Amino acid sequence: MGSHRRPAQSGLDRSARVTVFSAAAATAATAAAALGAAPAGAAPQDTPSDTKAKVDRLYEQAEQATESYNKADERADTLREQVRLAKDSVARGQERINMMRRALGALAGAQYRSGGIDPSLALMLSSDPEGYLDKAAALDRIGARQADELTDLQKAQRALSQERTEATRKLVDLEESRKAVARHKRTVEHKLAKARRLLNSLSSDERDAYDKASRSGRGGLPDLGGAVPASSRAAAAIAAVSSAVGKPYVWGANGPSGFDCSGLTQWAYAQAGVGLPRTSQAQRYAGRQVPLGQAQPGDLVTYRDDASHIGMYMGNGQVVHAPYPGAPVRYDPVGMMPVSSVTRI
Repeated sequence: MGSHRRPAQSGLDRSARVTVFSAAAATAATAAAALGAAPAGAAPQDTPSDTKAKVDRLYEQAEQATESYNKADERADTLREQVRLAKDSVARGQERINMMRRALGALAGAQYRSGGIDPSLALMLSSDPEGYLDKAAALDRIGARQADELTDLQKAQRALSQERTEATRKLVDLEESRKAVARHKRTVEHKLAKARRLLNSLSSDERDAYDKASRSGRGGLPDLGGAVPASSRAAAAIAAVSSAVGKPYVWGANGPSGFDCSGLTQWAYAQAGVGLPRTSQAQRYAGRQVPLGQAQPGDLVTYRDDASHIGMYMGNGQVVHAPYPGAPVRYDPVGMMPVSSVTRI
């Protein structure tokens, strides 16, 4: 957002400032008259239908950005857990190495204390040669054990170094994912703000007409034709999604008080004990794809070539979905926009 601070006015006396401001006001008034006092956000030549089409495009672009946001956010959550596990593993590896070093130190000390002179001389001077030989064999075993422990220590150090490198890489990935989340969030907010400005540029009657057009024929429960769900888990998901009808669209939300499109379907199937991915693009591959003509209640219907929108088929050519900001979760015809795929969970 640009700064609203006024430029310095030093060097202008009061009469000069009045003259400047009067000239500026006159210029602004002339410009407003030339533009027909067009509302902010809409081009002067736009008709109401042009503005409504722009709003629809912005909502579509915002939804695409929302799905990108959801994907980046899900990846950030996954990376966050991986970083936590990597840090725990590094800490355990370091403790193991510390224990191995202490054990090696104890072995080295025992060997030094018992083997400080030449072995043959020690045997000659010993009053108990057989006992000394037994002791020497024990020292050899200690030496072999020490060598094995040293090899294990070297392997553990290499493994720890690799784990540290991997943890560092995941931290870098996490930071990149956080930046992607923030970038997609800014895009969504920019698109939605622009759509709101365009809607506000319409007269109240035109806004009412747009609102009614976006909700016409959707006031109550449509005839679902008594279609049978594809499975018991589909039936549970249908019950859940039906209970969400009327709740608001909230971008980036997956319930229970608000939803975006893929958040709604993810939440509904979670109530049936089924875990779905977060994005519509991933959900389309979460089950078996079937032709639209064979769709059954509970199937997921994705829209557009990029699968940036998704809803749940309810039967008799109807879906439930979270459409866009300002429109609550509702029923719509399955052919409301180009169908990309139908997935049976």
